[in-house]
Amino acid sequence: MNKPLLLAAAAFVALSSTPVLAKGAAPGTDYAARVARVLKDTPLIDGHNDWAETLADRAGDKRWTIDLRRLPGSGEERYNTDIERLRKGGVGGQFWSVYVPADLPPLEQVKATLDQIDLVRDIVARYPETFELARTAADVRRIHKAGRIASMMGVEGGGQIAGDLSVLRAYQGLGAGYLTLTHALTIDWADSATDNPKHGGLTAFGEAVVHELNRIGMLVDLSHVSEDTMRDALRVTKAPVIFSHSSARALDDHPRNVSDDVLRLVAANGGVVMVNYAPNYVSEAIRHWSADRAAERARLNTPPYGGLLIGQPEKAEAAMKQWEADHPRPVVTLAMVADHIDHIAKVAGVDHVGLGSDFDGVGNELPQGLENVDTYPALLAEMMRRGWSDADVAKLAGGNVLRVMERAEAVAASMKAELPATATVAGLDKPAAK
Repeated sequence: MNKPLLLAAAAFVALSSTPVLAKGAAPGTDYAARVARVLKDTPLIDGHNDWAETLADRAGDKRWTIDLRRLPGSGEERYNTDIERLRKGGVGGQFWSVYVPADLPPLEQVKATLDQIDLVRDIVARYPETFELARTAADVRRIHKAGRIASMMGVEGGGQIAGDLSVLRAYQGLGAGYLTLTHALTIDWADSATDNPKHGGLTAFGEAVVHELNRIGMLVDLSHVSEDTMRDALRVTKAPVIFSHSSARALDDHPRNVSDDVLRLVAANGGVVMVNYAPNYVSEAIRHWSADRAAERARLNTPPYGGLLIGQPEKAEAAMKQWEADHPRPVVTLAMVADHIDHIAKVAGVDHVGLGSDFDGVGNELPQGLENVDTYPALLAEMMRRGWSDADVAKLAGGNVLRVMERAEAVAASMKAELPATATVAGLDKPAAK
């Protein structure tokens, strides 16, 4: 066993003596050893981590020189990710998000995306003993076998291509492996899950984007998009899709999550839903509590329109603290994330679920037991306790994503004779979308 996997097993050894067993599990089952065996043969691949963005926000220009082997793991300036914890967590592959705010002007989004890509590539170059860029499933397997972390990138928002397919191809040339069709805002060619719809899903240009993604071998990522956009993309795509960081809507009715109807479409498509750890996408109780808390803050102090304590920030803050004392934040746990994994596997099948933590992208309030990148083995052990076989846990950890990558590569190879697309929003979407 190589050193990273030994570290993962050592960090996790205490879990093997936990007395809680799944129905049918044998007493004394050594979950740590089982997890270590799975991760020796199958790279654990996370679909979404915002480390680069968080480094840029917190470290500024020091992001180019800061020691990434160990970063603060507690306090207000905590990071969920560093090299030491990646090793302890047994991570074998990571899609690093290259995210920029969706409300930036188009060309500013492109510039900021290139900065994020440059940072990821720089991190890989600075730590060659730990990371290596990967473009294909074969790359991921080879890099994992060598004891390094296969590093891929996901562009987290269709606005980041500025309506230009040449920009999309440039990102792919620099190593981007997927495009999330929207982020938080509806864009010119696709509706977001968290904004008012304008198109009823994808426009004609949006469909052209999906086609071009298929042609160049980038994955179509449907996290953040509206359900109509999900359905349109699943209808148009020739390759399996991913949801890089989404959960089950049946358990938490957030529009960022995936309904059972769409889960069945994902199964037919051959895609994979990579479960998100963000509390608002895991817990219906947290989602309601967060909305109530925001409403209470607005009720107390809402500049410039007024509020019960407008112009009295100290009183407003004291009142909020009292409200929070009277309305404790609901607890979100590792087991609740496991519930989403179980549900997706039940509805879509075990071949269609993966992990997409959203680490370093959702603040410090993560589920208990899943606070950092060293906790993946604990989640895999929970699935084993619930009766999952080692083969099925291997699919969850990374096998399903590798299959999707391989199929997307085969689709791109079949489209090799096609010329690069030159479509524009103005040319395809006139005068208006659906």
